[in-house]
Amino acid sequence: MKLIRVLILVVFVPVYFQSSGQDIVVDANDKAIVEAILLDFKDADQSDPGKLLKEIALTFLETPYVAHTLETGPDEKLVINLRELDCTTYAENCLALVQTILSDQPTFDTFKNKLERIRYRDGVRSGYLSRLHYFSEWIDDNVNKGYVMDVARNIKAPELTTVVGFMGDHPGSYPVLKAHPELVPELKRFEEKASDTKRWYIPIDNLDKYGQSIQDGDIIGITTSVKGLDVTHVVIASRDKERLSFIHASSAAEKVIRDPLTLKEYLTKGKSNTGIMVARPVRSDR
Repeated sequence: MKLIRVLILVVFVPVYFQSSGQDIVVDANDKAIVEAILLDFKDADQSDPGKLLKEIALTFLETPYVAHTLETGPDEKLVINLRELDCTTYAENCLALVQTILSDQPTFDTFKNKLERIRYRDGVRSGYLSRLHYFSEWIDDNVNKGYVMDVARNIKAPELTTVVGFMGDHPGSYPVLKAHPELVPELKRFEEKASDTKRWYIPIDNLDKYGQSIQDGDIIGITTSVKGLDVTHVVIASRDKERLSFIHASSAAEKVIRDPLTLKEYLTKGKSNTGIMVARPVRSDR
């Protein structure tokens, strides 16, 4: 926590790199934060990637919640921003840091490459539609890349039958789609493919049955009954003996917090919440 507060006092200095023919946007603060965390955790226990992810996640407590930091237009620049986080970028950055620490070359360049692979379909950034906009697609893609394990699938939890299509049905709510309606037909094809892919989740009513399977550092997507969406929020699991709580970038608190509610309390409080999808960090050589 002290680490982040000190580093964001640095004067904002944008830096632009090139990757795959497209710009990468990062500034001196973000590069310094990444390098400081890599240094701080260089001798950390690497036997449990999930516990490592939780410890890294805790260093971002109090970091401001800021939405839409990835929106750079249809060409989709790779945005590296650890000073301002939403629930998804928080989880992605923590996972990329873990995979970087577990790699043979724990450097900023490795982090940049890991983040790009995690965030984009098949690890390739090629425009706005290459970003994994739906969590169920995100988890499936990152299982295939070897970065996470699908916990609900492994414990034989029920299948999620939600049809995703919210973005394609509401393009006016997304600046890039509103400005470029020609992207919508291709987006709908990705949505149809995601909807047809087998997915698994733990329903709220089964949380007591399957809850013991959730571990520190698991990345949890809160599933929803909202038409066209699969997940409305992403959190990081935190266990204290039998108490299962979570850490997240909270829009209500406007910062990263350790939530006072248990996961079950949070789920039952939200009328549209139906359960959880769970991605567990694993060691990867990719």
